[in-house]
This record gives sequence, C-alpha cells and structure tokens, in this order.
Amino acid sequence: MGYAGGNKENPTYYSLGDHSETIEIDYDPTRITYKQLLDVFWTNHDPASPAWSRQYASVIFYHDENQKRIAEESKAKTAGRLRTRLATEIVPYDGFNLAEDYHQKYDLRRFPQFLEEFQKIYPATHEFLQSTAVTRVNGYLGGQGTYEELVIEIGMLGLSPARQEELKDIVLRHHNSAFCPIP
Repeated sequence: MGYAGGNKENPTYYSLGDHSETIEIDYDPTRITYKQLLDVFWTNHDPASPAWSRQYASVIFYHDENQKRIAEESKAKTAGRLRTRLATEIVPYDGFNLAEDYHQKYDLRRFPQFLEEFQKIYPATHEFLQSTAVTRVNGYLGGQGTYEELVIEIGMLGLSPARQEELKDIVLRHHNSAFCPIP
C-alpha cells in the first residue's frame, strides 16, 4: 500500500497532497499478463463510481506506451460491458511512495497472533512486506482465497501448527457463512 500520482514530496496518510492511495504490483509477465491484471482490477471494484476525494481515486498507472494502450483498450471494453462511463483514470507512472508501516498488511494486523509469528520470521520491515507468505495469509484473513486453496498451500506459509489450524478454521467459517473474521 502506498501513494502515487501527485506532486507532494514524502506524502503520508495525514498529508497526502494530491496523491491517491494505491498499490504497486511486481509481477512476472511469463505467469500473468498485464491484461490479466487489469481484468482482476476491473472486477474487484466499481470503476463507474467517482471517488469522493483524490485520496481514493480509481487510477491505473502505466509504465510505457504499450501498457497505456492495453489499459485504454481494457477500460473501453469494461465501459462497453457495463454500459456506462468509467471514472477510472489512466495516467503515467511517476513513482510510488510506500505508506507508513501501520497501513501495511491491514487484515493481518487485526490478528496479533499471526502478526507476531511473522514478525519473528521476518524481523526487518522490508522482508515482512515483501514476503509472499505474509501477503497470502493477509489475503486469507481478509476473506480472499478458498479453503481448498489454503489446504494446498498451508504447509508452505511458515505458520506454527496452532496458527495453521486457526487459519483453516477462520477461512472455513468465513466461506461457509456470513462470518466476519474480525477478532
């Protein structure tokens, strides 16, 4: 999580200037394409709703003319499918500012028992933030992913047996009911 798209130097949550909250995605184009990432983007929010502030604007940042073209085509296709004008902006990438630590891995931070385990494994902030295991567990705790997916990968996440069972229980309850995983 971080901030991009504005001119203010060193933005913070309480002093964003003209930046928007955003995420930065490092991806392997041999495993997932830019277009596939955009497909996920369009299906995981309402691109037609205008943001009530610059902070929460819907923005796609492109790195080159090819990405710009793909993003514009993807936006046009989505607008046609939804039969509406989209509020999402497509703008050139000009840098990313990592948000403060307390904004990172939000769902995981709501479960201190998981956070403590991962902070022992990844004591350096940058290692913690870059960990795929931390990111996956954060997603599961936030209601993303299926129980079946979790069962396949749970042994690779670095969790103790007690946390593994707790995570499986949380995900199973979340997907089988209106259960809200907030502790």
